[in-house]
Amino acid sequence: MTSPNLHPMINVAVKAARAAGTIINRAALDVESVRVSQKQVNDFVTEVDQASEQIIIETLLGAYPGHAIWAEESGRVHGAQDSDYVWIIDPLDGTTNFIHGLPIYCVSIALAVKGKVEQAVIYDPSRNDLFTATKGRGAYMNNRRIRVAKRTRLQECLISTGFPFRKGDDFNTYLRMMGDVMQRTAGLRRPGAAALDLAYVAAGFTDGFFETGLQPWDVAAGSLLVTEAGGLVGNLSGDADFLEQHECLAGNPRIYGQLVGILGKYSKFASAGDKAQVRAAVAELDQRHDAAADTPAASDE
Repeated sequence: MTSPNLHPMINVAVKAARAAGTIINRAALDVESVRVSQKQVNDFVTEVDQASEQIIIETLLGAYPGHAIWAEESGRVHGAQDSDYVWIIDPLDGTTNFIHGLPIYCVSIALAVKGKVEQAVIYDPSRNDLFTATKGRGAYMNNRRIRVAKRTRLQECLISTGFPFRKGDDFNTYLRMMGDVMQRTAGLRRPGAAALDLAYVAAGFTDGFFETGLQPWDVAAGSLLVTEAGGLVGNLSGDADFLEQHECLAGNPRIYGQLVGILGKYSKFASAGDKAQVRAAVAELDQRHDAAADTPAASDE
């Protein structure tokens, strides 16, 4: 079903997202029978990811054969790769949740024109929630206009994040980041699907979001939703040109600024002085951890 109020390219993307959602919902009825493989430690792909991606690509290229595709599973092999129009696709964001039967996952589709995201669709098939945005036309959830939350006091805010899970991730720095945010907010959440995290910031369900290690297909659609809902999105140091920098921060303007003030020093793009401060803090955390490990456990006797 398409809407006459939506941009024609959004209508095609919605059709693609709903087709993928049908595949996902059907598989969710018997998730234990889904074939799962591992791309790297704790990074899973299923036959559902691949089938969803295929139907999305077929739908998009059926309507726009001259466009390019950049998809999580198949990369940049489909479409006209020299095109200024690039569809950025995550066919199932939240795969780990999906294979455990936890219904927090979505389809994410964005269209970038000359490197700038201009169209966005995020579809949550388990809840049948559809988020859409066209640059300059606002953001919507189920055809209702959405806006970021109005809270301005960080201590009243609910912030979402993602935890590191890959071998080689800097766990101690992330613990430090979470500690800095947790003690200043009403709560920290880890839903497990970055695209939905950004959609929820746009809808005002949460007040902010931060995560590192993200790929463009994780954040492209959600970033447009946030900005079209009146929010800001960038890297941890506040730079809006963040799409391929593997770190993301979003929120309403007041909360975004406060989070940059807290998390900016952890950015890969922070100044040398800020990075030295973080290294010193992490070294102190490591020393405390080592000291605790060397302390004999209390006897139960």
